[in-house]
Amino acid sequence: MKKVFKFIGYALLSIIGLIAIFLTTVYVKSYFSYKEAAKLIGKEAPMLSIDGHEFRDLNKNGKLDAYEDYRVNIEDRITNLIGQMTLEEKAGTLFITMAAMNSNGDLSETKSFLNPISYIVEGNSEMVLGKNMNHLNTLQSTSPEAMVVWHNNIQKLAERTRLGIPITLATDPRHGVPNAPGASIYSPFFSSWPSTLGLAATRDSNLVRAFGDIARQEYKALGFRLTLSPMADLATEPRWGRINGTFGEDAELAATMTKAYILGFQGDTINEHTVECMVKHFSGGGPQEDGRDAHFPPGHQAYKGGNFNYHLIPFVKGAFAAGAAQVMPYYGIPMGQTSEDVGFGYNKDIITGLLRNTYKFEGIVCTDWGLVTDAKVFGYTLKPAAAHGVENLTAKQRIEKIINAGCDMFGGEALPNLVIELVKEGKISEKRIDSSMRRILKEKFRLGLFDHAYLDPAGVKVINNTSFAAKGIEAQQKSLVLLKNDANILPLKAGAKIFLEGFNKEETKGYTNLVNDAASADVIVLKIGTPDNAGSEKYILQRLFNHGSLAFSDKEEARLLKIIQSKPTITVINLQRPAVIPGINKYSKALIADFSSQDNVILDLIMGKFKPTGKLPFELPSSMEEVLKQKEDMPYDTKNPLYKFGAGIGYK
Repeated sequence: MKKVFKFIGYALLSIIGLIAIFLTTVYVKSYFSYKEAAKLIGKEAPMLSIDGHEFRDLNKNGKLDAYEDYRVNIEDRITNLIGQMTLEEKAGTLFITMAAMNSNGDLSETKSFLNPISYIVEGNSEMVLGKNMNHLNTLQSTSPEAMVVWHNNIQKLAERTRLGIPITLATDPRHGVPNAPGASIYSPFFSSWPSTLGLAATRDSNLVRAFGDIARQEYKALGFRLTLSPMADLATEPRWGRINGTFGEDAELAATMTKAYILGFQGDTINEHTVECMVKHFSGGGPQEDGRDAHFPPGHQAYKGGNFNYHLIPFVKGAFAAGAAQVMPYYGIPMGQTSEDVGFGYNKDIITGLLRNTYKFEGIVCTDWGLVTDAKVFGYTLKPAAAHGVENLTAKQRIEKIINAGCDMFGGEALPNLVIELVKEGKISEKRIDSSMRRILKEKFRLGLFDHAYLDPAGVKVINNTSFAAKGIEAQQKSLVLLKNDANILPLKAGAKIFLEGFNKEETKGYTNLVNDAASADVIVLKIGTPDNAGSEKYILQRLFNHGSLAFSDKEEARLLKIIQSKPTITVINLQRPAVIPGINKYSKALIADFSSQDNVILDLIMGKFKPTGKLPFELPSSMEEVLKQKEDMPYDTKNPLYKFGAGIGYK
């Protein structure tokens, strides 16, 4: 036995030693990459005083160039800057991908145990100095103060490039409730709002515009000038795992909410106060074949109902009507809808033919993340490139096809070297690159980044604003949907003893009528999530997508029904997508649809502190058999739904 333990000990030590050697090698490699990039750092931009005005001498030539002069009209500033840019600088400007930051706001340059995301992205200097990139997206949430420090540090790094082109910093949504981090990037210092589905459930476009305006102020305080939202996709395929980010399945409702959302962020005109929106995912990512998301192969979108044009409505009446600055196409192939079956980002009929020519969209078109290369960590593929329909092309050929399709930028990639090669080989003209440069640089100038790149640390005072928090709570309240209320059990009578199952203890402190066991309770309040039957998938990231059956497993349903049938039960279901719950509905005395509200807000509804007003943004099917019969591109088309689109009752 001692020999066995000795062997195990040696084996563990060997594994630990190999890991240590590997990580040390990775760190050393990243350190030398950083040192190589750091050689390219230039001077800081001095200030020029002319006629009582102050200007930043971004190219450090001692004179005022047109692109540095905020008195010059934007088109002339763009022309002047493009004329000074090298091919390498233009190529770098075409890419946006994730960047890491250290927790204290320092630049992230090398791999670090303290910063796990550093292992999956390149160092800041490698991208900004080595690859001439000036668009970055971060998934991190340190303290607001540290994020301001990092923002100013990355802008200072950009200032020290040859032309001093500022960084456009982007973010995915960050305003979800802190106890539901899967709905957005965990950022507990921002005001807390329901999911996008919840905003749709309020039916209040003024409230949605207020959300956009509040989020704009909070984002801008940390330097985010581009939000990778909203999703104008329609939830017509109930199995799709990204429904939580949509405004539901009704095109007119989605259009109204999309327009309000964008106007809140961008205002009526884009200027130095704006946070721009990159609306997703043209021309509608909802009709995923069998509900399987197009992040992964085969990436087919199905139009069995011939309803392609229905999915354009939220873009035409919503995003374009609001003046959305940027558009992101999705990954999927619109099967049978265009002259070739290739993914949206590769599809010239979609990008140039429909978006540019038909709808006259003049803003930036940026691909979704990872169309060209596989997402890998230490050689392991987390997600293959979403090169649907062009799998046989090389990375360089894929870039060529995306540019020829009409896209301006590449999301989640950092491959300017391939663009440079394509231009030098004569496969892409520099004139074509310049047309994208004009669109991209226009947004930087409109946002005022060339003139005011840095943040005042005092600006973080806008965060933790009590009025912002109150508005978020109002939205959470209005998003809750009461679907069933047998014998008017709700609101609960004063003094009723309640046992909570599935609630967050921190958020339910202070309720004096809570008991610790179901046996002594008058009523059970049960909170459940949406069924998740993704199962075992080939790729790790694919396992994180909530797809598959909308019904609970027999074992899980039996467990829930045992609780529900033991005492009068109020069931609260957090709907990330529709759920098939006829049995749970039948035996529950009341049923509440939740779209990621705080638990204390839900309890306040149950206690009668406010009245329910929300309406379902999609239908709840009565069975999986009916789900399998419906068509992916058609709204509210399951037979005899348990609850129809728009369902929702009030208190009597």
